[in-house]
Amino acid sequence: MSLIAEDECPLSCICARDSGTVTCRDNEDTELPGDIPAWATTLILRGNNISTLPGGAFSSNNGTKLKLMTLSLSHNGIMVIEADAFTGLPRLRLLDLSHNRLVFISDRAFHSLQELRSLYLNDSLLAPAVAQLSNALDGDILCNLHRLDLSGNRLKTIPISRLDAFNLHTLVLTNNSIENIGKENISSLYRQKQVRVYLSLNPFRCNCELESFYFWLKNSSQCVDAARLLCAEPDAKKGIPIERLRGEDVDCLNENLEAVSYVFLGIVLALIGIVFLMVLYLNRRGIKRWLNNIRDACRDQMEVYHYRYEQDSDPRLANVAV
Repeated sequence: MSLIAEDECPLSCICARDSGTVTCRDNEDTELPGDIPAWATTLILRGNNISTLPGGAFSSNNGTKLKLMTLSLSHNGIMVIEADAFTGLPRLRLLDLSHNRLVFISDRAFHSLQELRSLYLNDSLLAPAVAQLSNALDGDILCNLHRLDLSGNRLKTIPISRLDAFNLHTLVLTNNSIENIGKENISSLYRQKQVRVYLSLNPFRCNCELESFYFWLKNSSQCVDAARLLCAEPDAKKGIPIERLRGEDVDCLNENLEAVSYVFLGIVLALIGIVFLMVLYLNRRGIKRWLNNIRDACRDQMEVYHYRYEQDSDPRLANVAV
């Protein structure tokens, strides 16, 4: 990529010098535009077919640094970001990589972006790239990052090992597959008071493992959309706002005590059953005699009933009685 004369514009692009904007969209181009005007501060490449961002993709041929502060690369079908892809953009403050199909992100993908303030990766990460993202998000390089949007990526955890390594003000994690926020991240959030987090449209599992997250929601105003966080599991709590849960609903101690009480009850009933069977076994002879006595008594009683029945049914016996 090279700089061109101030009055020229890359082929198939629209240039607006007053706003410093170059727009190249819906052209099905497979490569980045070869020449960017020296005055450009905003470059919008949208709806093209650029599968790879190679190293030095935005470096000028003569070594001159571009003045770009905003770079939008959304909806381009980007799959690979190689190391040092954004070298040559020392002033870049906003990078939009949303709505792509990333399968590979180099550990050095964002190197040289020390001034970056906003990074949009929403609806862009496929499974392999999710696993690589935590290494690519280097807090030493992206130390001035204020906004990170990772929504719509089926994330199960926050892909940042140390939130306090950044200067984040906004972290967007909506519409993912997060079931819980771990204690480590909760501790980081308590330390990073300036961070505002968005977490709606995640399938939270409302069991006792949610305890740290639950009390963070109750005691902090950092989760902007806290009222919209709903339980997805278990079925008995499905659809219930997390904020409306009771403390005992997420208390592991109570849950464990309840489980222990049921186990203890089962053991007691089992012991009673064993004792009962032992008593029956030890007294089997006496029980047998008792059953025989009952049987004989019942037989005698039946014979009396049978005799009376025969007497009542025989008229001769009736006359004798008279």
